[in-house]
Amino acid sequence: MSSELAIRTRSLGKEFRIGVRGYGDDTLRERVSHLVTEPLRRLQGRGTPPPEGAVLKALDDVTVDIAPGETVGIIGNNGAGKSTLLKVLSQITEPTSGYAEITGRVGSLLEVGTGFHPELTGRENVFLNGSILGMRRTEIRRQFDQIVAFADVERFLDTPVKRYSSGMRVRLAFSVAAHLQTEVLIVDEVLAVGDTAFQRKCIGRMGEVADEGRTVLFVSHNMAVIQSLCKRGIYMQTGRVVADGPVDQTVGLYLRSLEQLMQTDLLERTDRRGWHRIMVSGLDVQHREGGSPATGQPARFTVSVTGLQPSSTCTLTVLNHLGQPVCRLDSGNTGPTDTTSGARSADEPATFVCDVDALALVPGRYRVDVQLRGTHQLEDDLDSAAIFDVEPGLVSGRPVAMDGVGDLALDHRWTVPTL
Repeated sequence: MSSELAIRTRSLGKEFRIGVRGYGDDTLRERVSHLVTEPLRRLQGRGTPPPEGAVLKALDDVTVDIAPGETVGIIGNNGAGKSTLLKVLSQITEPTSGYAEITGRVGSLLEVGTGFHPELTGRENVFLNGSILGMRRTEIRRQFDQIVAFADVERFLDTPVKRYSSGMRVRLAFSVAAHLQTEVLIVDEVLAVGDTAFQRKCIGRMGEVADEGRTVLFVSHNMAVIQSLCKRGIYMQTGRVVADGPVDQTVGLYLRSLEQLMQTDLLERTDRRGWHRIMVSGLDVQHREGGSPATGQPARFTVSVTGLQPSSTCTLTVLNHLGQPVCRLDSGNTGPTDTTSGARSADEPATFVCDVDALALVPGRYRVDVQLRGTHQLEDDLDSAAIFDVEPGLVSGRPVAMDGVGDLALDHRWTVPTL
């Protein structure tokens, strides 16, 4: 491998068979589980040879070169292959075809608790992770105090990690990955689990890592963070790299593709997560009396679903044009003015309606992510289910400018001293 490259992939491919047990086990846990459960399945008469199943190409002919010290943002819709690429580069899963070469040690944070042993304490896991990276105990001790201080888990350092909250695990995992002396840092959007203050710390730390001449690969749906941290962007669709260049160009291409996605019927979209026993079939954002929503005016979010389960809830996340979350509207977080509407049956289409008396968004373009939960499970999760424009309006008689700062226009009043 050329000494000028930190990461080099050639014709990288990864395939999964959908709905087939016993095929493509990528981890020791999956293989052991298959060996244990297959005899039982045969006793129950369910051990017949599996069907061929459909082949999903998670990665398809991915060829990229990344130089040492580059900060690269990897963007794309759900199912584009971003996380699979990071798992291959982190050597968590093997490619089906092609190859990837990485110079130096890799620190990665891909899922909550990845690389942690739940029965070991936080302290023990820090040393375990360092050992896996090939570091000596003296090297780990040299960074230990910084790791603990950054993660803010000193009180729980000698507590088993299985008792940590998801936020605590993320803080410690990121701190370990970012402070141990690795040449490449790979971070997936798992940072969304942490609080806002810690997310800012993480972004700052990744910037420091890049300034130290180390390579950073970062996946996020927040284009503002991608643009602030990265100089280069790789835009992926259906497992392939469709654009690779300056981050502003690739982000622009990605945002335009989201608008084109709005032309697709929601039920035909495949970039969704969940069990899909009930699904979102439509999402509309309008002024309550019809027409485009406007700042300070009543707005209505209407979510159409294919059916209901007991205690079904709907959550809307409104994001600005760069993918930064602005607000969240959750039907499960009930208030005294909420009402219910009767549904004829669980299999009949139904509608969630969220009314906002005075829309506090400044004029501009926004998008909406939607989650539909059933009795116990996430049934449907769809990013960019709708895009809408907010027109200029008044907030308590005060005009809101088109070029307003930020995303919110708050109702307020002044007390002004006069001579």
